[in-house]
Amino acid sequence: MSLLELKDVTKRFGGLQAVGHMTFAVEKGEIFGLIGPNGAGKTTVFNVVNGYYPPTEGQILFKGERIDALKPYDISRRGLARTFQVVKPLARLTVLENVMVSAFSRTDHRDEARAMALEATAFSEMEAWRDRTAGSLPLGMRKRLELARALAMKPEILLLDENFAGLNPAEVEKTIAIVRKIHESGVTILIIEHNMRVIMSISQRIVCMCYGEKIAEGTPQEVANDPSVIEAYLGAAHA
Repeated sequence: MSLLELKDVTKRFGGLQAVGHMTFAVEKGEIFGLIGPNGAGKTTVFNVVNGYYPPTEGQILFKGERIDALKPYDISRRGLARTFQVVKPLARLTVLENVMVSAFSRTDHRDEARAMALEATAFSEMEAWRDRTAGSLPLGMRKRLELARALAMKPEILLLDENFAGLNPAEVEKTIAIVRKIHESGVTILIIEHNMRVIMSISQRIVCMCYGEKIAEGTPQEVANDPSVIEAYLGAAHA
């Protein structure tokens, strides 16, 4: 049984089909990549998986149970957490307080939430920043805070939405190391990323989307060499 399965998932907004008949499965212990040109529907897939949007058609199963009718907070409590492409921390709270807010999805006790937040910030290598207000952080550390907040929810599967966007080369390398450390700790990862060097180096399997539909699936090498993927990114002349 796969950890996460999408079966013929479609999402329409009025007459616009943002995602069409999406089917793939993420196995426990994988790093699974989701790529495609801008506007391909990748973030919409995440929004449907974590319950922000209900699918128009299809089924989503997590550990063999349907979750497509559940609210985001119910899905997160089952072990699915995500980060967001546009980071919006609680600017006036400290880093530690921001992470504690996420930890309260797992506990009602302040001391336990603080302990979980301390663990998540340490794992994300943010100990030196935890008393800074979130609004004062540079972009790289705000992205790191997104990871810490998600980790405080104790996920079995973590959905990463462009956590590398806007980072300088040193920050990219540090974030790769942290993502690999998260994976080695036993967390399955589904990642959207435009940085091809990153996604090709850390993913075990990849799905490529274009205009809301899956056009290729396979290993990084198979997807990178697929003519339909090359055409989607570079045009028919290059394919």
